[in-house]
This record gives sequence, structure tokens and C-alpha cells, in this order.
Amino acid sequence: MPKNSEYELIDSGRGRKLERFGEVVLARPCAQAVWEPRMSETEWQRRATASFDREEGNRWHNRNALPQEWRIVIDGIAFKLSGTDFGHLGVFPEQRAQWSWINDTIKKARREVSVLNVFAYSGGSTLAAALAGAQVCHLDASKGMVQWARDNAALNNLSAHPIRWISDDAHTFMNREIKRGRRYDAVILDPPTFGRGQKGETYQIERDLPGTLALCRELLTNQPLFILLSAHTPGYSPVVLGNVLMQAVDGMDGKVKTGEMLLSGSHALPLPSGTYARWAIS
Repeated sequence: MPKNSEYELIDSGRGRKLERFGEVVLARPCAQAVWEPRMSETEWQRRATASFDREEGNRWHNRNALPQEWRIVIDGIAFKLSGTDFGHLGVFPEQRAQWSWINDTIKKARREVSVLNVFAYSGGSTLAAALAGAQVCHLDASKGMVQWARDNAALNNLSAHPIRWISDDAHTFMNREIKRGRRYDAVILDPPTFGRGQKGETYQIERDLPGTLALCRELLTNQPLFILLSAHTPGYSPVVLGNVLMQAVDGMDGKVKTGEMLLSGSHALPLPSGTYARWAIS
């Protein structure tokens, strides 16, 4: 995948991060940034289009300076962005290394590949897989996020690509797929710390992750390619994710690799923003 990007981490420190998304620069909270910023507060204020904090509840500052929607490209994948009430924009650029790995791994398989993307949000991993030629099932409990992902697919000329768009509770749908006999060559999942389904179902990562991974294993074909697990839950280190994934694939060929997901920029300290563990045959 192309490595050009309209995203950049400009600076971080004192519990905040300063990021560029195309022409828009945002200052937002980031608990991991415990060091001192490289730039002055005056420079942060000068550079920032708008800022967001949680000091008195979720609150934007200078939000009227933000476009209602705008588009950026990260490593060849186009995204629609919009400032949400929770400070999110519709993209998690710390996943960009995973998107590149997904794309490369599917291309190297040199065969038809089917992918299930669970807790799929706005579809970065779905797009990376589809752009590599895979058939994808995109699953998220939020109808609004599924539509957002469909909009992103259209931006990438993937409207006609074989992508199934599913809004449902993760375990409910996965169990239904198992009963139907449908299987996938690869499964991608980024489970929330806590989530709620359309019918009041709850998801708690410390309670439900092992069961989710057991379903992932059962959904694999006889020629599986990979399982990619990522998380943003505090305390879920690469070792934690690696251990739970290794137990899920116990007895299967392949290897588990783990690491931190990072936000980066040409002049900024690398900023840890979640962890990953991936099991792959090759």
C-alpha cells in the first residue's frame, strides 16, 4: 500500500496529543502522553484548529472552525471524517501498520480470501482487505457506523466490491454464521472495553474476549490465513493479548506476533495507542 498520508502526529505531552488530519489540526486528550511536549503551549494554540477535553464532561473548543465533514487519505485509503460528541473523528490512525499488514498478507496469499471484520467501526481494516481483493463481511453493532463505513467504501471506489454490511451483536451474528456453515479465511477484531448492542446486549472485554476468540477459531476455514486482534483497553499489554490469542489457537500451526500500535510523525515522539496480537500461518 502507498505510504503517503494526510495524517501526522505533530506533538504530544502532558496528557494531550496534537494531530493533523489533512488541513485540520486537533488537540485532544491522551493519557499515555506523560512526558513533556516538544512545542510550547503558545505554538499548540496557534496550530490547533480546534481542541477537545474531558475536564468538565466531553467538550469541544472552537468546534465551529471544524468542517462538518472532510476527507483525508492515509496510506492510500480514503476516509470521511467528522467531529463526534465523544471527540472521535471516524478513524484510528494507529491502526495504519495493521492495515498495511492486512493488505500485504492477503495479496501474498495469491488466492481468493474471505475476511470477517468484527467490531469493525468505520471500516479501515475492511477497506484494507477489500483493496487487496478479499471478500469481506463487515460487522458492527452500530447502524450509524456501518453506514459510515459504507460511505468510506464509496470513497475508495469499493461500492460494487463484495462486502457484506452487517449491523448486529457480535456473538449473536458469529453464532448464526457457525450454524449456517459459513467460514472465513481470516478474522479481524478490535473489541471495545465495554459495548452495548441494539437489543441491550453488553460486551465486556475482560469477560467476553476468550469466548469471542473461540468463536473466531470455529469460524475459520480449513485453510486459514490469520486472526488479527487489537485493543485499546488500559492494561491489555501485548503480552496479555498474545497470551489470550495463543490459547485460542492452541494446537494450530502458525505463529503469534505481538506489539504496540503507535501514532507517529516526523518530529514527534512515538505515541503508544493500543496493542495488537496477530496469529498467521506464514
